[in-house]
Amino acid sequence: MKVRLLSIASLELDEAIEYYDHQLPGLGFRFFQETSAAIERIKIMPEGWTKIGERTRRCILKGFPYALIYVVEPGEILITAVAHLHRDPKHYRDRIV
Repeated sequence: MKVRLLSIASLELDEAIEYYDHQLPGLGFRFFQETSAAIERIKIMPEGWTKIGERTRRCILKGFPYALIYVVEPGEILITAVAHLHRDPKHYRDRIV
């Protein structure tokens, strides 16, 4: 199944990678690798993760306080947010359907 990130989710991903790379060289790449692994897990079992809205689900990343917020659409998985779990969810709440 095809996976697509909203432009704002792509920006959130880039910002997190940059933040982690600033903390420790190479950590941003590890964050990217875990994000990619989470996307593969979602592709295998799109309906297997926690429902947080009528059609929206959340897949928590391993080793990082982040989750991928996504919707399963016909023929694609749409990632609507790369959400930091220790921050107020209001910045992505309007992307939950």
